[in-house]
Amino acid sequence: MNISSIKKNDPRLAALVKAEETRQRTGLELIPSENYVSRAVLEALGTVFTNKYSEGYPGKRYYGGQVNTDAVEKIAIGRAKKIFHCDHANVQPYSGAPANLATYFAWMEPGDTIIGMELSHGGHLTHGDPRTAAAKVFNFIRYGIKNIETGEIDYEHLYDLAIKHKPKMILAGFSAYPRELDYKKFVDIAKEVGAVTIADIAHIAGLIAGKALKNPFDAGFHICTSTTHKTLRGPRGGLILSNGIVSNPLKPIDKKIENLPTLIDRSVFPGIQGGPHINVILAKAVAFSEALQPEFRIYASQVVKNAKRLAKKLMEKGFKLVTNGTDNHLLLVDMITSFNVSGGEAEKLYDSLGLTLNKNMIPNDSRKPYDPSGIRLGTPAITTRGMKEKDMDHIAGWMYDGIVHKKDEKYLNVLKEEIIEYCMQFSLPSDNKS
Repeated sequence: MNISSIKKNDPRLAALVKAEETRQRTGLELIPSENYVSRAVLEALGTVFTNKYSEGYPGKRYYGGQVNTDAVEKIAIGRAKKIFHCDHANVQPYSGAPANLATYFAWMEPGDTIIGMELSHGGHLTHGDPRTAAAKVFNFIRYGIKNIETGEIDYEHLYDLAIKHKPKMILAGFSAYPRELDYKKFVDIAKEVGAVTIADIAHIAGLIAGKALKNPFDAGFHICTSTTHKTLRGPRGGLILSNGIVSNPLKPIDKKIENLPTLIDRSVFPGIQGGPHINVILAKAVAFSEALQPEFRIYASQVVKNAKRLAKKLMEKGFKLVTNGTDNHLLLVDMITSFNVSGGEAEKLYDSLGLTLNKNMIPNDSRKPYDPSGIRLGTPAITTRGMKEKDMDHIAGWMYDGIVHKKDEKYLNVLKEEIIEYCMQFSLPSDNKS
């Protein structure tokens, strides 16, 4: 994109922008939480809406001059509701972590109990890791995987925990789990104890939007939180969605549930945030429009097809995948078992080749988080660039060749050039000016 003004005023930063563009163009982005946005989304982020304060909500702002910001936010809200088939959407959260935190505070009181997924079994930091602010306020109880070979969640244990601890909220969702969740089981358990159900769909929102994975609302969930990037291919930001009590009753324990949308809105602002970033909300609206197009369903389906093919080819080459495959966009590999290489060492090696992925803990990992046993990779970004199943075969081959020749610098240099040449066949979405 044109960065001539940056180049004129700050050439050092302009050089870094160009260097990052080159890195993205000449390598394979395999981190499952990353993606490429369209040129339209990039343009939206740089509009004059970045100049405007707009604390509050459409029609109820604390500043004047809101006729255009109100219209933008209403469009974004309407499109989000249409995508996810829900009756309320808050598009203001700055990212996924604030979206989760705001949702907790909307329904919970300090000391209340939330049941969420264990971090090492695929959950997210904001699902109750002791190092987070939320864990200092709320009482988190964690469940995990029953069978690491299949990825089956221990729903019996989850039920027992719910009966014992009487949580006010049960949380489904993950950041490193390759299988699809049984949302109905979560809802059934929650109804038994009168808990609100929340699904963190940050990783899979785009796959849900594209009808490639199930929608938690169809199973009766009350709330979904999400980021707007990752598989949804929007700007970096957050989103909170909810469905009303009329179609989704709890046990009659608290009429407050009827006001859940209001509670969420108040929790976001003024609860934990100030003025929303309207330029980002504009970009969210653009991305939501893209997600409503027929082409997006094709994309979402291809993400899953590519992930399944990549999983198959990696396993054929001796990579041990946690749960022995994937149902979504994400693969988790046990590198210690596969090649006696740590996740940290593998990440560094693959990064040097232009294969960008991240080290990651695996269930019951005995190693430390900064150099765990596993790596995490996925197919959203490479699918956005137009790659199909046959391209996954090349990626699996490069990953195998790189790890078995990890001490052969000459071989690795040849491999890196091969990867660069291959990548240059695929454009970035920002190249498209239409």
